[in-house]
Amino acid sequence: MARCEMCDKGIQTGHRLSITRSQISRRANRMWRPNIKKIRVVQNGTAKTVSICTRCLRSGVVTRA
Repeated sequence: MARCEMCDKGIQTGHRLSITRSQISRRANRMWRPNIKKIRVVQNGTAKTVSICTRCLRSGVVTRA
């Protein structure tokens, strides 16, 4: 669901680090979610609802309906 249909940006995973006195004491799993919006865009002359990240929307990859 959380995937841009233009640039294929999705969820990234990694670790949340607990740092005490310049030492890494614990690691916890976490996710970074992309900023995905459902927008009506014009594709091939027809209006269509697609999931787009805000970076593609801002850079003008798609045109809004």
